[in-house]
Amino acid sequence: MKKLILILLITLSGLSVQAQEKKDKNAKHEIEVKGNCDQCKKRIEKAAYGVKGVKSAVWHEDHQDLHLIIDETKCSLDDVRAAIAKAGHDTDTVKATNDDYNNLHSCCHYDRG
Repeated sequence: MKKLILILLITLSGLSVQAQEKKDKNAKHEIEVKGNCDQCKKRIEKAAYGVKGVKSAVWHEDHQDLHLIIDETKCSLDDVRAAIAKAGHDTDTVKATNDDYNNLHSCCHYDRG
């Protein structure tokens, strides 16, 4: 009986360890971010770097994507997306409010379709 309980406890502890999500201190990600120009690039990258845990942020106008290296123990992709949307730029899952979008310079008004 004691062996059965011990085996059960070991099995349950093994399952709980597997269920925990691994956080990476140098996780690489790409997210879609809408923009038009160098002014957008500076704003997008500045917004990303404003999130604690962002180690690298490079936006590419030609592909409309942001290459990130983040410390997932300090921030999440959703934190970065929210900061960029607050700066006025739509991301793949978080959209800027109309007020934030309208505060962008006219040359930075991208197609929101």
